[in-house]
Parts: sequence; C-alpha cells; structure tokens
Amino acid sequence: MTLAELFAPLFAAFAWPWLLLALPLPWLARRVLPGRDAGAPGLRVPYGDRLGALAGNTGPVRARGIPALAWLAWCLLVVAAARPQQLGDVVQPPQTGRDLMLAVDLSGSMEERDIELGGRVVSRLTAGKAVIADFLERRAGDRVGLIVFGERAYALTPLTRDLDTVREQLDGTVTRLAGGGTAIGDAIALATKRLRKQPPGQRVLILLTDGVNSAGILDPLKAAELARDDGVRIHTIAFGGYGAGLSVFGVPIRMPGQAQQTDETTLQRIAQTTGGRAFVARDVDQLLGIYADIDRIEPVKHPGLRLRPRIERFAWPLAGALLCAALMLLLGAAGQAGVRVPGRASR
Repeated sequence: MTLAELFAPLFAAFAWPWLLLALPLPWLARRVLPGRDAGAPGLRVPYGDRLGALAGNTGPVRARGIPALAWLAWCLLVVAAARPQQLGDVVQPPQTGRDLMLAVDLSGSMEERDIELGGRVVSRLTAGKAVIADFLERRAGDRVGLIVFGERAYALTPLTRDLDTVREQLDGTVTRLAGGGTAIGDAIALATKRLRKQPPGQRVLILLTDGVNSAGILDPLKAAELARDDGVRIHTIAFGGYGAGLSVFGVPIRMPGQAQQTDETTLQRIAQTTGGRAFVARDVDQLLGIYADIDRIEPVKHPGLRLRPRIERFAWPLAGALLCAALMLLLGAAGQAGVRVPGRASR
C-alpha cells in the first residue's frame, strides 16, 4: 500500500490535514523550552505555608481539571483549523448550452472578393471566418463542431467545448481545401451522422454556403429529409454578393439582370423541411445580424458533472474548544474563591 492510499481517508475527512501535526506542539514546548518545575509554586511568599493551611485543599482540587481541559481545547482548536469536512449526497446540476455543428463552404467561389470588411474588400471566406470567430466568442457553455465541404465533406472537429480549437481549425482553412465543387448534400449527411448521438432537441446544424450544389453523392433535399427524420434542425445561410461585376471604390454593385450565384430556393426548402430558418446575407453586417438571431435560439439544458459537495464541519470542534475555555474560567474562578485570606481586624 502506498502512502497516498494510506492517508487517503485523512485527506478526504480534512481540507488541511497537515495542520494536525500541530497537536503535540504544547507538549514539545514544555519538554524542550526551559521552565520551572511543574510542581513548584509560581509565587513564594513568607506566609505561603500558613495561607495554604488556612485555605485547605479546596483550591487545588477544584483546579485539578484545568490542564486536561486546556489540552482538550487545544486539540479541538487544531482539529477545527484542519477543516473537517463531510461528503454530501451526489448532485448533478444541469448545464445550459447548445450543441451546434457548423458547416462551412470551402468551394472555389468562396474566394470571390466581393465583401467589404473593415474598409477593404475581402474574400467571402475571410469575411465568414471573422463573423464565425465573433460568434464563437459568445458560445460559453456550448459545444460546437466544425465541418467543411467542397467536392467532399470533412469533419475537422467533433462537438467540443474547446472553442479555441474550433476557432484555430477554422482559421487554418483555405478555399478549395476540400475541392472546388459544392457538396451541400454530403455536408448535411455528415453533420446528421455526427449529431445522431445527441439527445433530441439538441441537434442543430448551421450551414453557410455561397453556391449551388454541384458535387457529392447525396441530393441536398434528400439529405434534409434524412436530417429531419433524425431530429436535426438546419439553419441555412446564403452568403455572398453577386459575383464579379461593376464595383465603385472596390464595393461590388449588382447590375440589372445579373443572376445571383447562391441557390436560395433550395436552402429555404432545406430549412423548412427540418424546422429551421433560412437567412440571406450579402455583407458582413447582415451576416452578423443572422448569427445574432441564431444566438437567441432557446438553449437546452443537459446534465452536468456528477458532484459530491463537501460540507464544512469545523464549527463543532470550534464550539467544543470554546466550551472547554469557558469551563476552565469557571474552575479557575471557583478555585480562587476557595482561598480565604484572613484580613486584619480594623481598629
């Protein structure tokens, strides 16, 4: 048996068990430090013998229990200082949060530079990363997973509360990392598979894309039906401008008759099929507003960690020490009252 196993019950019963080493300190001080004989009187006076004869044994008898009470009071004080504790019943407080999967489009069209961010025009993926990073900053208590898709869909991070890792993984992505196409159906199927183990009501997918399904094995609407059957709610975000065209001071302007690149109709049907909402964002401000709306989705409560609270019990030995001190005072007062010194008769 190791020392840790031997002293485990002691550490479970006291918060600071090392303070119990102070128990023999008074005895050590009496043995080591120089001092008078315990049996010798503390004060010698010429009439001491006569005084003792007059007082009898009443005082010493009554004070005989004081050293034992002093030792008991010291032991109780040390035990109280070590903070005795008792383990309470097991509790499992609920935690409030969401389980979210983010699916981000990395197809070739996401490198289109038609989004203004911070006074300059950047690619759609760069703008999307900035908004999602801000979204993750407010996800305290949530579990978030990340899926990226192009020609194929890949899971970069599982559902986790380590949001810094999710942010780093997203920041390291580039366009065409998963191919140049747009496999929306495969991304939905992969997210559904990842969310299948979560309790009903906690399965949420946020799908960000700027294109039309052009790759993959599964049709997006068929994938949405499978997600609905598994209780997955999908919020779709159609993100991006209208492609290359006329721009003024770097800000793209839609020309009459210019067709949009995003299949908004299909994204709306995906959201309607699964009970989610469909959003459209043409700039960063709109995208920020959409994530703010998603942020207001009613959070779900799920069981937290099982805990056994520690109940402090130092009050009991502390009260015992105070009681011993009070008894010592009473015994000392009674011992002094038992000594009667005859005074001179007044003339």
